[in-house]
Amino acid sequence: MKHSWKTLYKTKQYTEAAIVQSMLTEHEIPVQILNQQDSSYVNFGDICLLVPDTYFTTANELLVQTQQHISNK
Repeated sequence: MKHSWKTLYKTKQYTEAAIVQSMLTEHEIPVQILNQQDSSYVNFGDICLLVPDTYFTTANELLVQTQQHISNK
């Protein structure tokens, strides 16, 4: 079965994308990083995290919960 991937998250920081990827992987959600940054000028372009359509809602809820947890500290 072929997945249709949706962008869940965009950032300019690779480490931030890797942390979110790790959190999603821990919850067994397939995730891919698409680095669209310019190799010479990293301020141009984004790093996108993509998840399959079927996991998008669950992944988004996890992301929101994690962001709320961090902001409450």
